Amino acid sequence: MTEASDHTDGSSGADLGPALRALRRRADLSQRQLAERSGVPQPTLARIESGRALNPRFRTVERLVRAAGGRLAVGVPPAVSGVAEPTPVPHDDMRDEAGRRYPAHLDVWPVHEPRDWPGAWWAEWYRLPPERYPLPLPPAAYELNRRYRDNRRWGAEVRRTTQVRRVLASDLPATCWRYVAELPDGKLIGELRAHERSPFLQFGEWHPDMPEREMALDGVLVDPRYRRLGVGRRLVTALVTGMREAGIDDAVAVADQAGTDLLLACGFEIEARRTAALRLGQPGKRRFW
Repeated sequence: MTEASDHTDGSSGADLGPALRALRRRADLSQRQLAERSGVPQPTLARIESGRALNPRFRTVERLVRAAGGRLAVGVPPAVSGVAEPTPVPHDDMRDEAGRRYPAHLDVWPVHEPRDWPGAWWAEWYRLPPERYPLPLPPAAYELNRRYRDNRRWGAEVRRTTQVRRVLASDLPATCWRYVAELPDGKLIGELRAHERSPFLQFGEWHPDMPEREMALDGVLVDPRYRRLGVGRRLVTALVTGMREAGIDDAVAVADQAGTDLLLACGFEIEARRTAALRLGQPGKRRFW
């Protein structure tokens, strides 16, 4: 539970609006929903958040803070350990075409092209030239679906907290490279394995353009629940950075489907001279992939 201090001086009173908006965002409540929970009229809440209500009643502020899951304290409260303060609304500096703030409890992002606007990309506006857009693009967009917002914020938290590191162990050969992606609690959500090899030993001959060492990517695995969050790309980027620091400039890999797209996005190029992919299975067994 979060404490919110209430002061009578003007400089601190100006922080009341952003504090209420931050509490609403953490509770995922719109102004109307918070007004219904607190019994405070929505226009009153809007005036307080915008700073137009210079001297709101203490009881009014208390009802709003409590309804949003906070606790109001008069004076300087003692430090409370283990209590997470609500983070400021990240898009509070953005305004719509009428100069108004966007809803605090939503995730708002600027619209630069049709792909940024859900109302346009699903209709494939991006295939049209700008002069043929059916509607003008808004300055920003947001998603009203609560489940979508929760997933979006969960994904942002995973991207922010995931750590990628190389595993160095005595039981691993010096030519083996292993990277893992972990959450703060140590949960493994991704892994990359690769190994160094000598082209000279592979082909049995050497020529001046042949590198002395190259990296062979064995595989990249990401927990299905954490895919499409950039975890695989961070693993590959960590490998490329590490091999460059070790003086290895070349890397090879075999991939298909989404794996091909991942490696292309990381700077790999398709090598046409590679042999075909082969599979060994039971004779006569039908394959569905």
